Amino acid sequence: MTVDSVDSVSAEGFARTSLAVLDRIAVSARDEVRRAAELIADCVRSGGVVQAFGTGHSQAVVLEVAGRAGGLVPTNRLSIADLVLYGGDDPSVLDDPLLERRSGVAARLYDLAAPQAGDLFVIVSNSGVNNVIVEMALHAKDQGHRVLAVTSLSHTRAVPASHPSGRKLADIADVVLDNAAPRGDALLGLPGGGAVCALSTLTGVMLVQMAVAEAAAQLLAAGERPPVYVSANVPGGFEGNLELERRYSGRIRRTAS
Repeated sequence: MTVDSVDSVSAEGFARTSLAVLDRIAVSARDEVRRAAELIADCVRSGGVVQAFGTGHSQAVVLEVAGRAGGLVPTNRLSIADLVLYGGDDPSVLDDPLLERRSGVAARLYDLAAPQAGDLFVIVSNSGVNNVIVEMALHAKDQGHRVLAVTSLSHTRAVPASHPSGRKLADIADVVLDNAAPRGDALLGLPGGGAVCALSTLTGVMLVQMAVAEAAAQLLAAGERPPVYVSANVPGGFEGNLELERRYSGRIRRTAS
């Protein structure tokens, strides 16, 4: 819920209000986090790769899932830029302001990623209604993958579906992590209308890190060591990461095919 008091529009107001939301979801999201962790642990246990996708600022949360210190090694970051980076399209294609709404884009991104059976799709979108987001979720499900969504239920319930199917990301996912962001994402209401200071990145990062922590706990309980990255800036980190990456050579984009 957006905070409307102008007294709250300050550094302290944002910190106080956002921390209250984080405290709340740390408790309220426990069941969903556990279910999300089961999807992640099952994927890792079966030798799968976590394929994380988002557009716009949701890519900040995707970065928390894929390829970072303390995170899981079998992860890929998918983005619309893959059309250029891996698909050979001219960079000017990314200038299209309606690219996220074009039919067929998600299927092409999926093909470029070349996922295998057992891979898990983590799809991040605050609104959960952009065409490419919904199309990716539908395509992943059609191909037999499980889908974990990180989205704002407040926002997605307040806006109409834009995909021809009439469905939204939250309608398709096996598990939904609600980032608790208000409609429009900005948290602090401004006098005369509008709001400032987005929330979804903070809460989205917390939710995915909680899920990764719980997945690691589940793997450890089963006697399995989670394959996680060590910072390359500590002694032996770079070399140890290379050894772990060899298990997934050709399947994660940080390794040579």
